[in-house]
Amino acid sequence: MIIVNLDVMMAKRKMSLNELSEKVGITLANLSILKNNKAKAIRFSTLDAICKALDCKVEDILEYVEDEKRS
Repeated sequence: MIIVNLDVMMAKRKMSLNELSEKVGITLANLSILKNNKAKAIRFSTLDAICKALDCKVEDILEYVEDEKRS
């Protein structure tokens, strides 16, 4: 499963959702969906813009965690 750590990076950069929305050009609703791990996909251009705005790398925002096996 992919975990989105957008809230962690925003906190580290002391940036609000409103400020990031303005810098990236994405609606608050879409950023909120991404921040709350509800997104099913993200465009590379969006990811690029977020990384530029937060001055971070992709791996600072996205994390892969293996799903727990269910018996």
